[in-house]
Amino acid sequence: MPSRAASCAAGPGTTTRAACGRRPATRTAPVSGDDDVGFRCVRVRSDAEPTTKPEQSQPGGATGAQPTLLRLDASPSPVRCALPQAPAFLIRTDREHLTFRRLTKPEWASAIGRDRFGLWCEIAVEPKRGGEPVVQRLRWIPPGWFWMGSPENEPGRFDNEGPRHQVTLTEGFWLSDTPCTQALWEAVMGRSLSRFRSPTRPVEHVSWDDAQDFLRQLNGWIPDLNLALPSEAQWEYACRAGTETATYAGELTILGKNDAPALDPIAWYSGNSGVDFDLPKGEDSSSWPGKQYLHTKAGTRPVKLKQANPWGMYDILGNVWEWCQDGMRDYDQDARINPTGSLDAGALRVLRGGSWNDLARDVRAAYRIAALPSNRDVDIGFRCARVRS
Repeated sequence: MPSRAASCAAGPGTTTRAACGRRPATRTAPVSGDDDVGFRCVRVRSDAEPTTKPEQSQPGGATGAQPTLLRLDASPSPVRCALPQAPAFLIRTDREHLTFRRLTKPEWASAIGRDRFGLWCEIAVEPKRGGEPVVQRLRWIPPGWFWMGSPENEPGRFDNEGPRHQVTLTEGFWLSDTPCTQALWEAVMGRSLSRFRSPTRPVEHVSWDDAQDFLRQLNGWIPDLNLALPSEAQWEYACRAGTETATYAGELTILGKNDAPALDPIAWYSGNSGVDFDLPKGEDSSSWPGKQYLHTKAGTRPVKLKQANPWGMYDILGNVWEWCQDGMRDYDQDARINPTGSLDAGALRVLRGGSWNDLARDVRAAYRIAALPSNRDVDIGFRCARVRS
């Protein structure tokens, strides 16, 4: 039987094994002309290099201090140890590095937590006329970049959605996970002008000016709350939630003016907003052409009945249009950082997301319209943002 070295050096048909060695070469120079010899590269960390990188500040009172390294000795049995009192600590194994940070509930929040969508905070608003507090959840939207606008081949596209361009948002922000409900509106303002009356439905018949009044009053009640409307770029970034398709659930096949089946799981639009409609003052929808489902009256629907996007935003497409803080800007191909449209008083303000009575092509992440700040309608609402972390 040949030796291990001899079998490894044999010709074609020989089995190659990880433990197999090669017969020592007769020459001493580090040169080989063999046609079966190659190499791969490795980089060994220098002792002068840091083992962790500085982290950016986190929301909710988390600190960005250098994490403390938590060392655990290898053991076949479970290891128990007290958590470090440092504001952040790092657990490192041969498979994964995990950084843990302590989160402190902001003073303006009534609760804080984390779920499958990410980090959330809640505010509890005591109604002006008494009663149980109204709770609104806000979700942390991390900083990052995305493609704003739509590609030229997107079905239903309008010219003002392009050219598609890269936008970077350098600051994270909090965003309400639903449009402002009538319950929250009435807790602050005392009464609602909404047509489709229901505490769990979005408030509508709200102008941009009305929304500003609401925000001023609510911010006056809760110290350091500082809510505002999102910019158009912030709105689209949160709506897309890391996706690049027409909706956050995927591409949109439009079968008819009011028929796009991909919208049904995620949005209330003209094709489905009348299915089992339960209020007496519904809009007559009997003549709407090519609906996904047959219905004769339609309107807004309670929030959170459709699937949320990957960042936990409900009803960000459909149900009601949502005001943005800024006006509409013209797009170009240049990359932008924290872009905003006009903020001049009286300038047209952007509306996003489409609504319960809008065509299928209007309920897309890139679709945009603008209206006077004083404009009110049965399909216009808003959601709140907090930019300061």
